[in-house]
Parts: sequence; structure tokens; C-alpha cells
Amino acid sequence: MRYKVDLKRFMAECEANYFRLKRLFPGMEKEDSRYLGISGFDDHHLRIRVCERSPYTSLVCLAMAGNAPSPWIVWPTIRVRLYHDARLAEVVTFDSRRKVMPRNRYPNRHMFHHDEKYQWNRFLGEWLSFCQKRGYSLPDQLEVISS
Repeated sequence: MRYKVDLKRFMAECEANYFRLKRLFPGMEKEDSRYLGISGFDDHHLRIRVCERSPYTSLVCLAMAGNAPSPWIVWPTIRVRLYHDARLAEVVTFDSRRKVMPRNRYPNRHMFHHDEKYQWNRFLGEWLSFCQKRGYSLPDQLEVISS
């Protein structure tokens, strides 16, 4: 059976991610970055940085800083395009991977799943929800320490 993109589910995830990001970083229109500590992970913080701004879109980079709990765990870096007029947030790169198709043949060169694009956005949603539940605001001085 051929995989069909569930556009309604995908757009709902992108819409929810837009509002999750806006809730975590309400000053996004004027501020350049925001740091969130994660309770239970005292030596870690999430950095949300605005990489680009235009009248209708923004590009936001999310990265976790701190030592991973294991040597084989690597924190992802995610770039998200926010479409302010449509109120959607879509993952455009996940680590160094970019331009994934909404539907992929399987098997393929990169071994992407059929619904890889949806999975990236779903992961973002889970990560942002986790940060909403366990995150707390940190001072901007972290930029000097972590850069």
C-alpha cells in the first residue's frame, strides 16, 4: 500500500508548534534569543535563537547545551521556519539534514521513513511540550557563557 501524506494532521502539528514556540519565546519579534533551563537537567539549557526575520516569516534555531547523559547521545539542532500570517511552524533542518520530502520512497539513500517530515515536526512538538512542562526562564547572560 502506498503511503499518503495526511495533510490535515501535518498542518495541525505545525500550527500547534507555532503556538508552543510563541508561548516559550513570547518576545520573539524583538529579542534575538531566549534560554530555558530544564528542571531535572540542571547542567542543560535550551537556546532558542532567531536566525532570520522578515515581515511574514522567521527562522528560529533551537539547540540544547550541556553534557549529554551518555556518550552516544547527541542533542539535535533544529531550524524551524515560522509563517506568521498562517501561524505555522515547520522544521526545515534537523541537524545537518535538510529538504526532506513530505513523502519518501523506501528504501532511499538516506533511509528516511515514508513520513520523515511529519516525524521531525512531531519530535519538535514533543520537545516543546516537554520544555513547557519542565522549563524555566534563564537570564540572557548565558549567551556570553555558552557562545
